[in-house]
Amino acid sequence: MRKIGDFSIITGMSKTPDLFTLAEHADLLKKLNEWDIAYHQNDAPVVDDATYDAAKSRALAIESEYPELAKNGASTHVGAAVAAGFKSYPHTVPMLSISDVFNQGEVADWFDKLADKNLFIELKVDGVSFAARYEHGRLVRGLTRGSGVLGEDITENLRTIADIPQTLTGDFPDVIEVRGEVYMRRADFIALNAVATENGDKVFANPRNAAAGSLRQLNPAVTAARRLSAFGYTYGDLSARTWQTQSEYFDKLESWGFKTTRPWAHHVNTLAGIQDVYNQTMLIRDEIPFDIDGLVIKVNDVALQEKMGARANSPRWEVAYKFPAARAITTLRDITVQVGRTGVLTPVAELEPINIGGVLVSRATLHNADEIARLGVKIGDKIIVQRAGDVIPQIVGVAESAPDAREFVFPDVCPVCGAAVVQEQGQVARRCVNSLGCPAQRIGELEHFVSRKGFDIDGLGTRQLELFISRGWISSPADIFTLIARHGDAIKNLDGFGDKSVANLDAAIARARDIDLHRFLFAIGVPEVGEVTSKILSHAFGNLDAIRNAPAWKLKQVDGIGDVMADEIVSFFADDHNARVLDDLLTHVRVRESETVAAPVDSPVAGKKIVLTGTLANYTRDAAREILERMGARVQGSVSAKTDIVLAGADAGSKLARATELGITIWGEDDLEKLINSAQ
Repeated sequence: MRKIGDFSIITGMSKTPDLFTLAEHADLLKKLNEWDIAYHQNDAPVVDDATYDAAKSRALAIESEYPELAKNGASTHVGAAVAAGFKSYPHTVPMLSISDVFNQGEVADWFDKLADKNLFIELKVDGVSFAARYEHGRLVRGLTRGSGVLGEDITENLRTIADIPQTLTGDFPDVIEVRGEVYMRRADFIALNAVATENGDKVFANPRNAAAGSLRQLNPAVTAARRLSAFGYTYGDLSARTWQTQSEYFDKLESWGFKTTRPWAHHVNTLAGIQDVYNQTMLIRDEIPFDIDGLVIKVNDVALQEKMGARANSPRWEVAYKFPAARAITTLRDITVQVGRTGVLTPVAELEPINIGGVLVSRATLHNADEIARLGVKIGDKIIVQRAGDVIPQIVGVAESAPDAREFVFPDVCPVCGAAVVQEQGQVARRCVNSLGCPAQRIGELEHFVSRKGFDIDGLGTRQLELFISRGWISSPADIFTLIARHGDAIKNLDGFGDKSVANLDAAIARARDIDLHRFLFAIGVPEVGEVTSKILSHAFGNLDAIRNAPAWKLKQVDGIGDVMADEIVSFFADDHNARVLDDLLTHVRVRESETVAAPVDSPVAGKKIVLTGTLANYTRDAAREILERMGARVQGSVSAKTDIVLAGADAGSKLARATELGITIWGEDDLEKLINSAQ
């Protein structure tokens, strides 16, 4: 869960923030508040933890430099206000957050200040905080964290969770507020989403969201239908304390009927001991049946905890040592092979599911046989997985070799159609030779054909294509445009279809009959030709016939078209099968010609690599891209050392920061206006 970090007041004469700093701080607080509402109230986070933590850290850094901004800033903020529809009650003892630390240096800074270094380490369970108040052993009220001062009443919902006792057992205080975490085990989360998918209902992004969405229900029957679990770990209000340490409090919780994370807890008294526990826990993270996002390190002596007290929003006697947001260690259960639309066989790592940066990851790419050899991974190993760019999971190395690990053997026949697999000389990729008959290639080609950047046919996704192909109703792109005329009545009778869905699909197919040249080129799947190259070709040649008949030497004269690409384009259009498929398709669609554009040799941006980021006031992103491309620029998606210019609008984010770091020229919208005016 997200926490607001540590904050310390700088003594002495304070500085006055300038207008830019005030604006940045206000913008950060606005974003943090919006993100907190999405996370705590709506159970639907809109940014990952790394983005949130970066914004929070920047806000705290500003408040540290300018203490006057801290009064109502990030350093005093906890959670979010109570959501509409829930009754609210005040927390008798404020329900604070825990300060985050992210590396050994930050842990050391906290550790060095401790008078007593006897510590108790617990798992940081990635769930939803609760406070359960017991009077004379009976549960009388349950609250969420809410704002930390006011919580939402979830009493009846807590009563439906088996791990939260209705009545305490053993020896307990007259009044005790047990605080802990409601969570969902990974297996229960997967089962919940499987049922939701089957019923056509909303699926949850990760177990934490599922737990939050299940707990914060106005109807307790919904909560009862979900398999929620809970741990106790601390306390709020109480009438008398009979335990001396955090470890003893765990004993009390268990005697009262609560579960704890005791099986994974540790006692340490050195920095090295903390890091050992951290490393060990990372190695077994996938074996723990629920998601964790770090460790909670506490001073074990409760009397010392009370003496150390708290800051505005977090105790001084504990910290949360967070795991990296986009990297984790899990077990490689198997390696399977996928066949893509071009026949390339791609090995896929089948993983023990693990939460990485808020997403449950169960598969990762291994690219090719050479990559498997380079990484040295074997089935059964503990491997390190990261989400590249926080999107695509990939394996980056072996954390621990398994004694019984099995080496992966690349297949010499296609796992889909059984045809031979070949590796052309000088190529890394291995391909299925059955380009016409392999079902996997046909499905892949058609998925690409109907995708958003291609013909953009809504309602014709993977499931529908597989169904129609298996029934023999679609075998080529042209078949799509006669599908409803030939089989519309039969489709209406299939599960998941009806009059309305068939009518919508028919309308989507009709809209696709007129298509821009660059989208057509992208859709038909010319090797080496992606979205950018499609636009380059359409601007250079203007119409499809000119491209189909262009010799390699002429293609190579176009900026951005190299030798390999030119040869692939010529080979594609020269192939007899491809020619028949295209001619058949062109009887059903009209390809709009594109205005040919020659980049002006005197254009200031001719040949320049430009990246767009943020929101422009007077131009859409596509319009700005079109203008720059017409003036000879090469618009790219990411910033690198080779980028010449970054055009930044409002709310520019990491791309702008990266460009500044690399010393790349930064343009604003006024620079774009000047460029346009200079060309008129």
